Amino acid sequence: MADCLHQEDDRLLTGLSDNEDSAILRFPAGKALVQTVDFFTPIVNDPYRFGQIAAANALSDVYAMGGVPYAAMNIVCFPIKKYPKEMLREILHGGMDKIREAGAVLAGGHSVEDEETKYGLAVSGIVDPDRFASNKGLRVGDQLVLTKPIGTGVLATGIKAGWDGADGFEDLLYTWAGMLNKAGGEVIRELGLIGATDVTGFGLGGHLLEMARASRVRVSLSLAAIPFIPEAVELAGMGMIPAGSFANRNFCSSLVQVASGCDPLLVDLVFDAQTSGGLILSVPEAKVDAAVNMLEAGGALAARIGRVTSPAEHGCRLDITP
Repeated sequence: MADCLHQEDDRLLTGLSDNEDSAILRFPAGKALVQTVDFFTPIVNDPYRFGQIAAANALSDVYAMGGVPYAAMNIVCFPIKKYPKEMLREILHGGMDKIREAGAVLAGGHSVEDEETKYGLAVSGIVDPDRFASNKGLRVGDQLVLTKPIGTGVLATGIKAGWDGADGFEDLLYTWAGMLNKAGGEVIRELGLIGATDVTGFGLGGHLLEMARASRVRVSLSLAAIPFIPEAVELAGMGMIPAGSFANRNFCSSLVQVASGCDPLLVDLVFDAQTSGGLILSVPEAKVDAAVNMLEAGGALAARIGRVTSPAEHGCRLDITP
């Protein structure tokens, strides 16, 4: 596999070819370290695309704090007696290409033989210790901006079920889940945003409630403003909603108020478990236009989906309106 993993980088003081058990990297002075790890089983059939999506998903947590990915390590589980080595090579190739796209360096990794394929990254990023975003940065009056559409969990379910049109679903899923949240990270840094997160397994509603709880505020979402993937809406209408999405909504139900006139199907999709979803950015009113322009210039969506409405001294609340 060494051919697709070969690289030379001044950040690495030890090389992959030397079979070291650890990596030593130079670290920029005056910066803080962001660390995260994520890996999962395949959600698409193409191994290269799976590697790209899994890597983008792991890198996303660094972008969500306004950080810049610096170094990554592969995490691999693979049934080497069941599948050809070429499949593993393609997974690693996809991951490596995404790491390079992010401007990070591969510093090593670990693999084990397993009955089920799993892949992801442990990622280290750099961030300004006085200028980063977190869950507790929502402020009353901020607008909520989303950078990717909702529905990848439903698409993944359709692919696994071999539903009619699964190849097209895979193309759509790859288009969005394989996209880095790089533009959103740049907006956080350039505009000094202090509230942000990425949308993954807990769904848009679940992750927004995590932010509201940490910030002790009440937030409102407009269903009409949320960019749902049309094919995902169609699949959801046929019952192709993953069990995890229902679990998300049930878990959050006591903190959610749904206004009359809301489409129940779209409310369910608010809690759709995403893979490598977009960022939720909490943007002060005066900076919204600049944020939208920067996101669109970077190839991301910039959907204004709601706002932070009021303090919530005794917890938090998510209001969903038509």
